[in-house]
Amino acid sequence: MSEKPQPYKVRSIHVVAKGADVLVREYTLDPGEFIPWHHHTSVADYYYGLENKVVVQTRNPAARHEVGVGQTATVTPPTAHHVSNPGTTPCRFLLIQGVGQYDFFREE
Repeated sequence: MSEKPQPYKVRSIHVVAKGADVLVREYTLDPGEFIPWHHHTSVADYYYGLENKVVVQTRNPAARHEVGVGQTATVTPPTAHHVSNPGTTPCRFLLIQGVGQYDFFREE
């Protein structure tokens, strides 16, 4: 089975660990880059800041989380969310997804 192409472009995504129901990746977003609005049906997203700040926004409930170094944010399914780097330097964060089957449904 082949991997689906990534539905968005960011500087880099490095897979740290991948299991049947957990996925851990390290993301680097350049200034202005983002992961578009989307939701998952069964996996929660756990964000952990590594370098600079990443912004995680949600709908229903509407919230904005600035995740700095050593800080965390969690998005539970099926909450729509958007992830961005509004800063002037690259940001890095770990994204731990689980427990469950990973999916990605883009929203407008």
